[in-house]
Amino acid sequence: MSNFDDSTSLHPSTSVIHNKKATKISALDRAFLAAQVAADNRAQNIVILDLRNLTQNFDYFVIASGTSRRQLHAVSEEIDSALENRLGDKRLSISGYQESRWIVLDYGDIIIHLFEPETREFYALEELWAKGGIVPFEPEK
Repeated sequence: MSNFDDSTSLHPSTSVIHNKKATKISALDRAFLAAQVAADNRAQNIVILDLRNLTQNFDYFVIASGTSRRQLHAVSEEIDSALENRLGDKRLSISGYQESRWIVLDYGDIIIHLFEPETREFYALEELWAKGGIVPFEPEK
């Protein structure tokens, strides 16, 4: 279970828009939440890439590795739960869940990639999208 809850402050760069009906949480804060949930579920080598200057299709990648199919499933399910239950975000699609070598969760402006280490090394997304830059992320304990 993640330490990020309704009482936890959001990332300092948050641009939260308040109105009478809803609160819009920034893509960056949702990426940080996904990264923290991955960390809470023992995912490894978690990276957030800022891709806003490279594409209009999405803003951030969250990339993490897991050590087993079971762990990758658990991480993807916990991220889904956190984003949907805490923030009201709806996943647009999921790919690779059955094979579990590379699970992709698409939330529109953030894309979460969960890899087996060998698959992550082979596809090297951090290298392919390196011009976007890494967003500093330090998991909360």
